[in-house]
Amino acid sequence: MTDQTTTYAGPERVFSGVQPTGALHLGNYLGALKKFVALQADHECVYCVVDLHAITVTQDPSALAQQTREIVAAFLACGLDPKKSIIFAQSSVLAHTELAWYFNCVARMGWLERMTQFKDKAGKDAERSSVGLFDYPVLQAADILAYKATHVPVGEDQKQHLELSRDIADKFNRDFNAPNFFPLPEPLIKGPGARIMSLKDGTKKMSKSDPSDLSRINLIDDADAITKKFKKAKTDMLGDMPEDEAGLKGRPEVENLVGIYAALAGADTQTVLDEFGGKGFGTFKPALAELAVSHLSPITTRMRDYLNDPAEIDRVLKDGGARADAIARPIMEEVREIIGFWQG
Repeated sequence: MTDQTTTYAGPERVFSGVQPTGALHLGNYLGALKKFVALQADHECVYCVVDLHAITVTQDPSALAQQTREIVAAFLACGLDPKKSIIFAQSSVLAHTELAWYFNCVARMGWLERMTQFKDKAGKDAERSSVGLFDYPVLQAADILAYKATHVPVGEDQKQHLELSRDIADKFNRDFNAPNFFPLPEPLIKGPGARIMSLKDGTKKMSKSDPSDLSRINLIDDADAITKKFKKAKTDMLGDMPEDEAGLKGRPEVENLVGIYAALAGADTQTVLDEFGGKGFGTFKPALAELAVSHLSPITTRMRDYLNDPAEIDRVLKDGGARADAIARPIMEEVREIIGFWQG
């Protein structure tokens, strides 16, 4: 594949999306939302609640709109500024579904069959899964490229999907003799706390879908809940806190808790171990809980305030949708012309 990022002439633009399924948690905050806020300081940012992706599995229609508002409340509470960043619902901009169909005609079945996340989600019942669940990486490519986004903040588990977006963009450009029309988006992965694990199993990511609420710190949790969850967080029977990073090897739950502390404190792992190495979890866990409460309590308060003002959330969504459409609409007009559709 030819790397076109050095020759693409358009502006740099960041795009990312979050599904409106389940409560956002500490892993979402440290792995994504905190970075979203930092990026808006010096990038043009487009942040989307991806409700179209949500319906690849069964959703309650009466709850979906409210779940979208809850994600936006978390965005705003964490510090996203709707005057700096575009915040909107994916389904409110028709370019996403239109471009996804065009890309379906560009992408190849073999590319999608290699997507490991579909295999993980579908398991042994792949033939009973919706076509949308199989095809949603193509919609992801459309999400990004409808705005000609050049950068996408992603976790390690999404790198394969971003590579598919690059392949689709490159093939579209080649198939339709439109060099550099779509950029080949680059990943933004750097930063602490990019992969926060479950409080009950240090080998699994902290997840909104985990049936145990004790596995995660929700952004809406109060101080008592946060303290309780860290107190009950799994460690191991191998002894006290290690004094160096080598001592974390083979201790995934301890490594996860140290990583959370480091990410919240803005410190490196060894700095945390210098303070707590050789001490028991009875000392470390309360300190971690106190740090988390001090960091998250203002977010929780702001989030509850926004949830009590749905009209303000709807205003942000409406304004953001209009601004997103203003970017995507002329891009889609060019796409139709490039493909050769009649546009009388």
